[in-house]
Amino acid sequence: MMKVKDLMTSPVFSLKENDSLHNARSLMDLQRIRHIPIVTVDNVFSGLVTHRDILGATISRLAELDPETQKEIDSGIPIHEIMRTDITSVEDEMSLKDAAQILLNHKYGCLPVVHDGELAGILTEADFLRLTITLMDALDEKA
Repeated sequence: MMKVKDLMTSPVFSLKENDSLHNARSLMDLQRIRHIPIVTVDNVFSGLVTHRDILGATISRLAELDPETQKEIDSGIPIHEIMRTDITSVEDEMSLKDAAQILLNHKYGCLPVVHDGELAGILTEADFLRLTITLMDALDEKA
């Protein structure tokens, strides 16, 4: 039986609670990711920031802010002010099928993965798509 730890992305890009909105926006842009787990200084999982959260905290382009002003505003907003804390996380030993069921039933884009309370990785829809492609390739080879 496959477990979450067999498919999760690890190590995972994360930020601390006091990092800024600017840090989150930059990390997402640089790494081309849509989810950032937030941890305490002891690496204990405490929340999640999504691309949608960042868009919601962004001043509309209609305000015609120049990028430097937007950066200045973002730098003054600690990530803990916009992060979600009511996030479902899973243990790394959970079965992959159970984790997939949680993603599907709740329409989540990701599941932060913890081990003894500490952030261990992240499981995303993209991880399952990669697995699906691998399985389809294996089926094609048998045919």
